[in-house]
Amino acid sequence: MSFLPGKVPTEVLQKIVFKHLGTKRDDVVLGPSIGEDAAIVKVGKEILVMAADPITGAEEWLGWLAVNVSANDVATCGVQPRWFTPCILLPKGSKEELVEKICSQMDKAAHQLNVAIIGGHCEITPGLEHPIVTGCSVGVAEDGKYVTSSGARIGNKIIMTKGTGIEGTAILASDRRRELLEVFDESLVKKAEKFFEKISVVNDAIVAFKTGGVSAMHDPTEGGVAGGLHELADAAKVGFQIYEERILIPEETRKICAHFEIDPLQLISSGSLLIVAEEEKTEEILSKLSQNGIHASIIGGVTKPDLGRKMVTRTGEKAELVRPASDHLWVALAKPFKR
Repeated sequence: MSFLPGKVPTEVLQKIVFKHLGTKRDDVVLGPSIGEDAAIVKVGKEILVMAADPITGAEEWLGWLAVNVSANDVATCGVQPRWFTPCILLPKGSKEELVEKICSQMDKAAHQLNVAIIGGHCEITPGLEHPIVTGCSVGVAEDGKYVTSSGARIGNKIIMTKGTGIEGTAILASDRRRELLEVFDESLVKKAEKFFEKISVVNDAIVAFKTGGVSAMHDPTEGGVAGGLHELADAAKVGFQIYEERILIPEETRKICAHFEIDPLQLISSGSLLIVAEEEKTEEILSKLSQNGIHASIIGGVTKPDLGRKMVTRTGEKAELVRPASDHLWVALAKPFKR
């Protein structure tokens, strides 16, 4: 079986990866699970929340993304990330300037999140065509004061912050800049690339969690908002119904996706946050997010699993929400230069 680019299929995780997890320990509260963003372990009266992610594209923003993407996963548990450790892999021929760019970006991102970089590794790796940075973020909280994706409950409402396809839009604007400038005004391309600055959902998650009533949160990365919703449903064993017209698609995302003939709902969406909350708390959560300058909207609700995973289209039709086979970023990047 040959895999498409991106995450391996969930059935492979269950069939192979999750069967090789070393020693079983009582202090592991949450180990590898479908739809969960982070691991949780108990240390005394506290818990540590940890998440690791690789950054394999977006060379111009490697360091920035490495810190923010793994920090996002910790924050989806309602926990503030504190520490970060990277592994920087560089191709032969790399120079000091590249190390400086990656490390200075990590430093800037870490300062913005009040995160300490506490160690890591940096090497020249034979066989690499481009640099790769993997990062692990860690946070700490009192035992019991966290949420997981599996906490979504029937009757809860689903809130989405910002818009769909944020990270994918920024990557395409950066990596395919020359092509896009043949089609769009420079101002649109520049604005799209600045979406990298919206990648963090740490504040989104902490504000929502502190407001109360949050049952679950999830960071829709690969597979976009569509993939993220399915992962949430997988973790909680529930269904959902969302409304297409309520999902914000930024103008830049819509135009760039149309150019590459890809679906914005299946485009990597770091920067968006899916918040599942008790219905009576949703308006307060929306108000608190707004007070913090974070746009958010209720896009649907959690349903019984036998009702399926539906999207009501703009025309009022109800259909099963597509489950991405591979993130549409890879679909776009695989296409030849298009004028």
